[in-house]
Amino acid sequence: MPSQTLALTQSQRLQMVLAPQLRQSLEMLQLPILELRALIQQELEQNPTIEEKLNDTERVEIEPGSGETEETSEMDFDKEYEALAALDEEWRDYFFQDARSTPYSEEQAEKRQFLLDSIPQKESLQEHLIGQLRMSGLTDEDQVVGELIIGSINDDGYLTNTLEHLAETTGMDLQHLQDVLMMVQEFHPTGIGATDLRECLLIQLERFGKGETLAADVVRDHLEALAARKIPDIAKALKVTPEDVETAGRIIGTLDPRPGSAFTAETAAYVLPEIVVQRVDGEYVIVLNDDQLPHVRISRQYRRLLEDPSTKPEVRNYIQERIRSGVFLIKSIHQRQNTINRIAAEIVKTQKDFLDHGVSHLKPLTMAEVARVVGVHETTVSRAVSGKYMKTPKGVFELKYFFTTGIRTSNGNQVSNKTVKDMIANMVAAEDASNPLSDQEIMEKLRAEGIKIARRTIAKYRLILRIPPSHMRKKY
Repeated sequence: MPSQTLALTQSQRLQMVLAPQLRQSLEMLQLPILELRALIQQELEQNPTIEEKLNDTERVEIEPGSGETEETSEMDFDKEYEALAALDEEWRDYFFQDARSTPYSEEQAEKRQFLLDSIPQKESLQEHLIGQLRMSGLTDEDQVVGELIIGSINDDGYLTNTLEHLAETTGMDLQHLQDVLMMVQEFHPTGIGATDLRECLLIQLERFGKGETLAADVVRDHLEALAARKIPDIAKALKVTPEDVETAGRIIGTLDPRPGSAFTAETAAYVLPEIVVQRVDGEYVIVLNDDQLPHVRISRQYRRLLEDPSTKPEVRNYIQERIRSGVFLIKSIHQRQNTINRIAAEIVKTQKDFLDHGVSHLKPLTMAEVARVVGVHETTVSRAVSGKYMKTPKGVFELKYFFTTGIRTSNGNQVSNKTVKDMIANMVAAEDASNPLSDQEIMEKLRAEGIKIARRTIAKYRLILRIPPSHMRKKY
C-alpha cells in the first residue's frame, strides 16, 4: 500500500473572479432607492474626499474616460485626475439639479427632523388592556391577577396559557383566575381574552346582544361546517332554511377573528417609485426619480491637497486612493441609473397598450427579451428590477409585474397570464351567486375567447387570486 504524504505544490489555472469594485457595482444596481441612499450616506461618512452638494446648481456632468473597462481596480489614476481637473473647478455627479429649485437648507432639515420626531408611538395591545385594568376599580390583588392574564394574551387577542396552567405555575386560585378573566373579557376590543376562535366569536355575539340567535348556534356547534360552506347540512341539523343559515353566516362574517390585530405594532411598508411615467403630447415619457439620492462630488479641498507639492507622499497616496473610490462610486451611480432607465424604456415601449387600457392589454414579456434589446445579461435585468417600482397613469407597479409568460391563443398570438387571471376574476365577479362557475366552465369560456388553457391551470390561477371553489362560493 503506497504511503500518504503531505506536499506543497504550485499550479496555474484560469478562474473568473469578480473584482471588489465590480461586485459593489452589481450590489448598487440591485439596491432599491432608499437603501442606495443609505449606502451613499454611509460612504459620505467614511470617505472624506467626497461631499454632498446642497445648493450648487451648475450643470456639469462627468464623462467616463475613453477606453475604460469594467476592471476598475486597474484604473489609471493620472488620466482620471486630468479629466477631473479639466472640469470647471467643480466635480459634478450624474444627477441634474433644476436651477429653479429651492436649495436644501438647514432650516428645511430641521423641519423634516421635527416632523419625524413628532410621529406618535402606537399603543400596544397590552398597554391598552393595562390602562383599562387600572380604571376598572379592581382590588390590588385582582390587579395583579389581571396583569398576569393580560401578559398571557398574544397580539391577536387570544389567551395563550390555560387558566389551569397559570394556577399550577403561580399557585393562584383557579376560580379567582376565572373571575378576573371574565372581567378582562369585558375590555375593549370585544372578543379579547378568548382561548379559541369559537369562544372569541361567541363573546362578540353576546356583547352585541346576539348570544341567543341562530348565529350563536352556528358558531357553537357548526363553525367548521360553515367554513366548508355546508349550508344544507347546517340547515338540516338546526331545522331551519338555507336562507336563514346564509343570514347567520353574514352576521358571523362581520365579527373580528383577530380582535387584537388593530394594536399590532407593525411597521408600515412604504415604496418609493424610482421611475415615473408621464404622458406628454400623446407620448409616454420616463423620468428617473433621483431626488431622494444625495448629490455627491469630489471635495475641492482634497484636490488642492493633492496638487500641493508640500503634501507628504503617504498623505498623497491616501488621497489618491480615496478619490479613486469616490470616482468609482459616482460612476457606479451613473451606470445604475442609466441601466434602469434603458430597461424602463423598453418596458414602456412594449407595454404601451397596458398604459393606455389596463391589465387586459398587458403583453407577455421576459427578462431575456429585454436583456437582448438593452444589451446586458439577463441576470443584470433581474438585479435592476428587483425591489424597484414604476409610477404609471394606471398606478404604481413593481417592475417585475411587467414580466409575464404568455399563453397562446387560437389565432397564434399570445396573451399575458396576468390578463388571463384578470379575465377569471371578472368572470367570477359577474357569475350567478346561486350557480357559480366551476373550473371546467371557466375553461370553456376562455376557450370560447380563443385562449387554450388547462383546467388545472385555472385551479392554480384561482388559488393565486384567492378565489374559493365553486361549492364554497354558492349562495342559497
